[in-house]
Amino acid sequence: MAQGMEIRNLSAWYGSQQVLKEINLPVSPNQVTAIIGPSGCGKSTFVRTLNRLHEIIPGARVSGQVFLGEVDLYAPGVDPVSIRRRIGMVFQKPNPFPTMSIFENAAAGLRLNGVDKRRLAEQVEKSLKLAALWDEVSNRLGQSGAALSGGQQQRLCLARALAVSPEILLMDEPASALDPAATLKIEDLIRELKKEYTIIVVTHNMQQAARVADQTAFFLNGELVEYGPSSEIFTRPKDRRTEDYITGRFG
Repeated sequence: MAQGMEIRNLSAWYGSQQVLKEINLPVSPNQVTAIIGPSGCGKSTFVRTLNRLHEIIPGARVSGQVFLGEVDLYAPGVDPVSIRRRIGMVFQKPNPFPTMSIFENAAAGLRLNGVDKRRLAEQVEKSLKLAALWDEVSNRLGQSGAALSGGQQQRLCLARALAVSPEILLMDEPASALDPAATLKIEDLIRELKKEYTIIVVTHNMQQAARVADQTAFFLNGELVEYGPSSEIFTRPKDRRTEDYITGRFG
């Protein structure tokens, strides 16, 4: 069953530069939450704090709390590697491992977790089906993942994230490098996957956020300006800055 998240007083820095300021945000299970805002507002940093990827950057630090269910991910003794297994991530640019086959790309996380050979094949097939890629690649699993089209590569990266059965799926502008047809496939997948997962998606495309997200959060200059049902954010925003952004006055 999918978990929700609760972000409390979350701030983040790169060295002395503060990029997130006291973010408080609930994330409901089995829903899609979109993070929107202009470039440089902290969207990508925010999602990277949620699975503790931010801290691997030299000089980066975080304060505040991020709860996955009842567990504070930043509590002493919490293993960040185990957190990254529970919270999968798909990045903006498809990044299949170029020297690995399609099968091995999908199986990479499973092998790290020591999954046995019989179950490995089952899980790879399941994840490729979840990513709507199995029918396109099932007869060429031994070919290089880098030989796929951009849209297929992104779905392969999604399959790789899903293979280890995460509870949360983070997607950082997953369709920004794709053509319209591939983008629609990713959006269809997001709608389907929320039945099983809690999804947080960063997007610069407000039409995309309106199409796929149940809830939308608007970030500006490292602050959470407004959060609520997407239908309200895009039609009846409460904050003038939100209205100015979604109507194209800046950004």
